[in-house]
Amino acid sequence: MPYAAIVYRVKPGHEDEIAKIFENFNRVDTADLRTDDGTEAGRILGTGLFIKDDVMVRCIHYEGDLAAVGKHMATQPGVHAAESRLAPYLLEERDTSSPQAFGEYFRKASMRSILQLSVDTLEPKS
Repeated sequence: MPYAAIVYRVKPGHEDEIAKIFENFNRVDTADLRTDDGTEAGRILGTGLFIKDDVMVRCIHYEGDLAAVGKHMATQPGVHAAESRLAPYLLEERDTSSPQAFGEYFRKASMRSILQLSVDTLEPKS
């Protein structure tokens, strides 16, 4: 079950204001991911959001296809509301107004994974 990290470059000194945006975050309507034809494409298992100075990172624990995660998030009203409120604090403007634009930003903001470990990958001691 992989993890993904999405980076946001934000204006430093606004950590508390940004945290307030997410205090009453409207969560996704379902964790299940589907393709356009309704086929199961995975599941969001959990997320976390971290901020320090000018960097905010969203960590996503998921099953399936990461592109399906981005596509699913692009359709969620709570995500769009948070994106709108976050816009004044971003160092760079970005277009997340359509599912295609959101998907493009999601791909560009995804951090390179260099290591992912879990209890499933732990080798038993002899």
